[in-house]
Parts: sequence; structure tokens; C-alpha cells
Amino acid sequence: MKLARWLMGALMLSVLLLLALGIVWAPDKPVSMLTARWATPPSRFLALDGMQVHLRDEGPRTDSVPIVLVHGTSASLHTWDGWAAALRGSRRVIRFDLPGFGLTGPSPDQDYSLGAYTRFTRRLLDSLGVSRFAIAGNSLGGEVAWEVAAAAPDRVAALILVDAAGYPIVSQSVPIGFRMARTQGLAWLFTRILPRSVVTSSVRSVYGDPSRVTDSLVTRYYELTLREGNRASLPRRFAQSANGADSARIATVRAPTLIMWGGRDGLIPPDHAGRFARDIPGSRLALFPELGHVPHEEDPVRTAAAARAFLDCPSCPPAR
Repeated sequence: MKLARWLMGALMLSVLLLLALGIVWAPDKPVSMLTARWATPPSRFLALDGMQVHLRDEGPRTDSVPIVLVHGTSASLHTWDGWAAALRGSRRVIRFDLPGFGLTGPSPDQDYSLGAYTRFTRRLLDSLGVSRFAIAGNSLGGEVAWEVAAAAPDRVAALILVDAAGYPIVSQSVPIGFRMARTQGLAWLFTRILPRSVVTSSVRSVYGDPSRVTDSLVTRYYELTLREGNRASLPRRFAQSANGADSARIATVRAPTLIMWGGRDGLIPPDHAGRFARDIPGSRLALFPELGHVPHEEDPVRTAAAARAFLDCPSCPPAR
């Protein structure tokens, strides 16, 4: 009898575990299932380095110095929707999904180092025939942006760093999705299950005001994370991250620079803004005390206005 009860209990527990797993089980989705919703016009795909790179190229082609927008880890070109809407009336605006993220998906060579992203960005702009440009980037995208500015000073007319990576980071708050991808053992699980609550928590953690996070915003992050290969790429990206190893190169940047930061950024602390300002001669600083790690997404109206004012005259002294 005791054995029978034990077996019955084990069976019930197994059933409950299988039901629970079924709720959070989230297989990868082929890109073909996602393009109808997330690659609407003016999206297009460009063949580059063995990938079909998802990009949007908007605004007047008469603009001789386009603005290039580079997203951060686990984001996509959609994070810049507000800035693109504000700028494309007078500026050519180019944005794209980096390898390992968005609809572009994984890199065939699995190289997600900073050097690989920098080379990728320059080759993409070469493919578009863009020789000189302004470039803005958030988080990882900010690190890519200043590396491009340091590597190709003749091509970068202006630089905007939005809560950019670059110096060794000691985070106060790390999204739970990032923690899972960085933890040995959990990384495998992360590629097979994805509770929507994990994405909700992760997005809310990078906003200064979590109430700004909408259900539609979570849906976008959730569905693009499920793009085939993206979850497997994230642990590799973290493993290849040098966490500030190239920070000495920041002082070599000579492009006119705007440093923009959210005062409630728990992922890359706001004191990093001051470090960039000290290391890049003549740079300007714009702080938004109530915003978080993605101020361009959280409040695109005010942050895009600051970007526009800078881009209209990158070499002008800041207004007093």
C-alpha cells in the first residue's frame, strides 16, 4: 500500500511538472513566422556575411550625413521607433538588427565580440553606400558606436552615446533574462523555455518608470527573443564580452559627442556618463534623472529632441 501511494504521488507530481513545463515551454520560431508582424514596410532584408540583415532606411536620400542607430543587447531596431519618427522628416535614418538579435538572427561564425559587431556595422554601411555618418547607440550599441568612431574617425561626423557600455560594469540591477543566459546550466534551459513573466520583469527592470512598460512592448521583446537562434546566441554573446577591456580606446574618440543617460539606470550606473564626458574631449552631457537604461525608448520625445538639437550643430557649444 505504501509503495502504491508513493507511486501514485510520484505520478501526480510528474503530471504536474509536465503541465507546468508545457505552460512555459517556448520553442524557437522561424523568421518566416515573425516577418509579417515585425518586418512591415519600410523593413527590408540585406544579404551580408551569410545573414539576411533586417534593416530600415528612411528619410531623404539627399541627406549627406545619415544618422545610424544601433540597439543594445536583446533589443532590435524597433527600440528606435520614436527617434526614427522624430528625425526621418529631415534626416536619413538607418537602423538594423545586430547579429544574434531581432530578425537578423544568429551569426554563421558565432562571433559576437565587440570587434565583430564593429566590423559588421562598417560593412553594412559600405553595402548601403554610406561613407560618412552620425552614429548613436544604446548599451552594447553605444559601445559599437564609439568603437566605430575610434576606428574610422574620418567617417563619423557625430556620436551619440545612450547609456553606453565601455567601462568595467558593476550593475545594481540585471534583468532576470540576462542572469539566466549568463548562468551555466540555466543557459540551456533558457533556450527551451521562456515564461512571458521573465520578459516582462526584464523589460520593466531597465525602465526608470516600470508603469511605462506596455503589454504590446513586452510582446515585441518576447516574440523577437523567440526568433530561431537568438536565445542560443545570447550566452555566447555574454561569454565573448570583454567588460571594459577596450575602455582605453574611448579617449581616442575625436568626433563631436553627446552623452545621454538615464538617472535610474541600474544596469550601467549613471556615473559612467561622467567617465565618458571626461575621456572624450569637448563632449556634451544630457541627463534624464527619472529615466532608466533605455531613455530613447522610455521617453522618445524628449530624448529625440535633445538628439536633434545636437545633430543640427554637433560642433556648437551647449546651450546655457
